[in-house]
Amino acid sequence: MNKQMAAVMERRAELLARIAEQRGQVAEIGSRWKAPLALADQGLAAVHYARSRPVLMGVVAALLVMRNRGVVGMVSGAWGLWKAYHSVAKKQSSRCE
Repeated sequence: MNKQMAAVMERRAELLARIAEQRGQVAEIGSRWKAPLALADQGLAAVHYARSRPVLMGVVAALLVMRNRGVVGMVSGAWGLWKAYHSVAKKQSSRCE
């Protein structure tokens, strides 16, 4: 072989060894990030699940409100919303006439 071809073959062998070393480093880094990324993936799946079921999230929110204010607080809040709705509905119907 000529000198140029021998130099190319030697450089190729060096690069292949460097590639193998870097591949090992990437595998090690990937194994360290596997658990945190799996947890993040589960969190994203939970968010997608919650966003696709708004009624369920409404029930959960109602339960949280009920837990904090109790049944009486929730009933009084619902009563206030009901009165506000009817007041707006009356105003809307009087405008249409």
